[in-house]
Amino acid sequence: MVKEMTGKELDELVATGKKVVCDFFATWCGPCKMLGPVMEELSGEFEEVAFAKVDVDKNGDLAASLNIFSIPDVFVFEGGEVKAHNLGYLPKEQMREFLKRNLS
Repeated sequence: MVKEMTGKELDELVATGKKVVCDFFATWCGPCKMLGPVMEELSGEFEEVAFAKVDVDKNGDLAASLNIFSIPDVFVFEGGEVKAHNLGYLPKEQMREFLKRNLS
């Protein structure tokens, strides 16, 4: 399950050191709408990972601090740090491979 969070909630989750995958999106973004169901499906395959999504329009400070200028942008956090990110829409198989590479 992908949980929508505020920037503060995401910061608190990342600070725990857990593995976190976050989809930065906007409600008006077509590719973001396409990626949402993909992330929801994949969240069931990576049960040891917390999946989140953050609306960049509502959390501009966090987006700016991570240098997010285009969306969707999927970030992988581990140990409280950014491990990797992928800018743009990826089909399910390609997103699965991106996550496998960066969540090992």
